[in-house]
Amino acid sequence: MPIVNKNQSGVTLVESMIALLVISIGLLGIAALQITAMSQNTSALNHSQAVWIAYNMSDRIRANITQFNNYDGIDTTTVYTQDCMAAACTNAQMLTADAADWTALVASLPGGRGVIGSNADGLLVSVMWDDEGTGATGTDCGNDPNDDLTCYTLAVAQ
Repeated sequence: MPIVNKNQSGVTLVESMIALLVISIGLLGIAALQITAMSQNTSALNHSQAVWIAYNMSDRIRANITQFNNYDGIDTTTVYTQDCMAAACTNAQMLTADAADWTALVASLPGGRGVIGSNADGLLVSVMWDDEGTGATGTDCGNDPNDDLTCYTLAVAQ
């Protein structure tokens, strides 16, 4: 019986389509990974900004220590209008100017809100923002399950 050589001379259409399908699935996985990475990068940026904004306000409070207890109750949903850059201000006026500047900083966060409250040890500086981008608003730092805000809270002792 003679030996017949059957050499394959090319790739069949079915094999090509399977290879294309495998590559397409891999590329879709890479695209999904890239989207997730971009989302997490934005979240990290917002968190870093919130930390900086909270520390900025805590430094302002420490710089105006005579008004320490009067910072309690500042809420960035309130309108504050005081400018101490052009002229000298009293300590009480500086408190209002600090609140106005802080309001502008918190507004840079998506759905940003800042609140200063008190506890037994001093003040709590809280910065809240909508990390998921769902348009959520709220009044507290995750204590209400209906609030969809991320929160960073910093304690400031006198």
